Amino acid sequence: MHDVIQIAGIHDLAEAELLVEEGVEWLGFPLRLPVHREDISEDDAARVIRAIQPRAKCVLITYLHTADAILTLCRKLDVTMVQLHGDIPIREIERIRLFCPEMVFIKSLVVRTGNLEALKQLVERFAPHVEGFITDTYDPATGACGATGKTHDWSVSRQLVRLSPKPVILAGGLNPLNVAAGIHEVQPAGVDAHTGVESPDGRKNREKVRAFVTASRAAFAAQGPPKRF
Repeated sequence: MHDVIQIAGIHDLAEAELLVEEGVEWLGFPLRLPVHREDISEDDAARVIRAIQPRAKCVLITYLHTADAILTLCRKLDVTMVQLHGDIPIREIERIRLFCPEMVFIKSLVVRTGNLEALKQLVERFAPHVEGFITDTYDPATGACGATGKTHDWSVSRQLVRLSPKPVILAGGLNPLNVAAGIHEVQPAGVDAHTGVESPDGRKNREKVRAFVTASRAAFAAQGPPKRF
């Protein structure tokens, strides 16, 4: 897992096709959300995923925190990659692996003021049980833990990259104008964008997506050989 470019918040097949055409490798589908309205229904997401795989990896982004609920939704969508944004007990992750050993888990690390030590503890606890982490931004105004359009203190993400034995993806307010700086400062294994590549109508904008991918690839190349995990 290195030099990953993910775009989240897919609305329909046309948007998924646009992203794949522009070189996006991972498509994120946020579902079962506590704050934001979902961009797509679960039935429509399943249809898009069936049509787009294996040209891109499709990732369930969810706040579900029980093995049964996560497995049921993964089977409906036909995905084996999950970003865990909820407060999930490690025993639930291990239960899922009993039934689906090929599952890939990415645990969210939501950056807010003064919580670096808590995030370090999360990394230490979850690193043996997940394949990677993704940092994101907390919005105190809405309570949202992602898709806020806001950046966070990248020095926190950088410290988590240094600490973590597993890859760390950088998210939170990334767009074509700042993604190269984020990669340079944090040195993550990947980047994720959602609202930062959208037009005012909330749809993914081809020019913004293209610029994001181009800037990301150039910044990753400038880092040299990726860290091996």
